[in-house]
Amino acid sequence: MQSILPLPTQPVKPGTSTGQQFWHTDTQKTIESYSPADGQLIARVYASTRADYDRVVETAQAAFVEWRQVPAPRRGEIVRQMGEQFRHYKRELGTLVSYEMGKSLQEGLGEVQEIIDICDFAVGQSRQLYGLSMHSERPAHRMMEQWHPLGVVGIISAFNFPVAVWSWNAMLAWVCGDVCLWKPSEKTPLTALACQQIIGDVLRNNNVPEGVSCLVTGGRDAGEWLARDPRIALVSATGSTRMGKAVAEAVASRLGRSLLELGGNNAIIVSEHADLDLAVPAIVFGAVGTAGQRCTSTRRIIVQESIYDDVKNRLKNAYAQLRIGNPLDELFHVGPVIDQAAVHSYLAAINEIRELGGHFVVEPGVLNGLGFESECYVRPCIAEADNKWPVVQRETFAPILYLLKYTTLDDAISQQNDVPQGLSSAIFTLNLREAERFLSVAGSDCGIANVNIGTSGAEIGGAFGGEKETGGGRESGSDAWKAYMRRQTNTLNYGTTMPLAQGITFEL
Repeated sequence: MQSILPLPTQPVKPGTSTGQQFWHTDTQKTIESYSPADGQLIARVYASTRADYDRVVETAQAAFVEWRQVPAPRRGEIVRQMGEQFRHYKRELGTLVSYEMGKSLQEGLGEVQEIIDICDFAVGQSRQLYGLSMHSERPAHRMMEQWHPLGVVGIISAFNFPVAVWSWNAMLAWVCGDVCLWKPSEKTPLTALACQQIIGDVLRNNNVPEGVSCLVTGGRDAGEWLARDPRIALVSATGSTRMGKAVAEAVASRLGRSLLELGGNNAIIVSEHADLDLAVPAIVFGAVGTAGQRCTSTRRIIVQESIYDDVKNRLKNAYAQLRIGNPLDELFHVGPVIDQAAVHSYLAAINEIRELGGHFVVEPGVLNGLGFESECYVRPCIAEADNKWPVVQRETFAPILYLLKYTTLDDAISQQNDVPQGLSSAIFTLNLREAERFLSVAGSDCGIANVNIGTSGAEIGGAFGGEKETGGGRESGSDAWKAYMRRQTNTLNYGTTMPLAQGITFEL
């Protein structure tokens, strides 16, 4: 990690960056970053003041005036070079992600790979920012639509994917001609600082205007500055539904744009026609990966009653083989949750399940003592439950899996959809009619619907996001680039007359 980011005992200066340089700040307020893996203090980072924030926004605004004039393929070339830098530092950054956030090393490396992948995608996208041309109803006229960059794009990211979600937004925004201001989670500030350092040489070597890539550190106050600031053209926020509603309200009050990727309560339907050798590993990974702290984590399993006992026993046997421990050790499947607040949320949900009469197929618990250097390790568990229970209707960011039963496919789809969230969903079946029904307009109501693959994880090429309380936004692939641009309709008159709309004549 020394090649990316020093880990000093004194606060890292400063909490404000424009990619090319880190600015000094006069604040004495610091953010302490502790590793959930061993409970150790990694470093202190100075938090940005409001004066720091305003200085960064002003610099970003000035940079936008220059950056938008750079040809899109050239912007794409700069993003390509960033991707090469992340390839070079993949092991170091992935290790830091794992240590600061607590996800397994394999997942930390996978998150950096997502940055690399979106860089590759954005490079191609830089030559495909297509508009439209259409025939005018007026003679000697041509009509077309084109796309222009928005301006300053604010990115609020969450702790669970401390670098990937930033890159999904930033790489596309940059090739579109926007500049970016990133407010990372206060729980994972070091990975954000590391990303700024990694791309710093690329920005300098290509004479990119200072302010194209900016960073402010802080808590809720910094997020509110972004949300309420009319200078921020788009706020892309990832996090809880509660946070998203606050951001949406603040941005809407100034008629700004928001792109929200919020909570999930993702279900897998397991049909009697399923290949259980496929289904069980997908369920387990979806439920316990990142210690259940993905927005796409599998929360509910809806199983056809004729195979319910078989699936329950298979899951019980699979969970018995899980190895929980230090995320930097690749022998372990499951690392810690992010902090003690997450442990308390886990325990509160466990207590509520017991009070409602739920039965635990795999028992929960907090793991302390020998081999567990922090108090953030919890046992992934499975509970037989009812889809109507409030605890099942909520998203608990922890490795708790609810086991539900269904009779008909319509019943299963109804249960799958009967939650406030609408991010990811899946069905395991070898029956073509069931698969098509699930993907039809009368099937899953989620932004992501899969067949014979789990809910967790998504490829860069597809737009990522969901419906209902998940926010409705789309990031990453497909035509998600349009969220970072404004559409303009143009009409050109190359004739010698002035035909007016609706055939109106106007004599002078």
